[in-house]
Amino acid sequence: MEEISPPVSESSEPSASMQDFYRLQQELLVITLILTGLIFFPVWYFYSLNIALNYLLGACTGVVYLKLLARNVEQLGSQKDKLGKSHIAVFIGLIIVGTQWNGLHVLPIFLGFLTYKATLIVYTLRTLLDPGD
Repeated sequence: MEEISPPVSESSEPSASMQDFYRLQQELLVITLILTGLIFFPVWYFYSLNIALNYLLGACTGVVYLKLLARNVEQLGSQKDKLGKSHIAVFIGLIIVGTQWNGLHVLPIFLGFLTYKATLIVYTLRTLLDPGD
């Protein structure tokens, strides 16, 4: 698995808060991939390979969306004053492709895309229930 590392800049080490951000980004990516794998196989078993692949397409697009959103948040303090809206084009493009291409089903694609939201719920519950912090 690819390690997410801070971008190379002219300054020295990234601040502690940026290190926390990169750790969080890596953790969310790993949880999303685990949830995708855990959901893909039951969907394949109970529905069909076609539906499971539609789900996988949506989940992979959700990962891309999450990475683009993280990149926008990372640039927020140093290069930008506000978040851009370009990452939403990924979702819009996915839904357009899902509705226009024969053999694709919008609902499994959409639910696959929302896997990253399930990741955020898992992370939030884990941090709320963890007495160590």
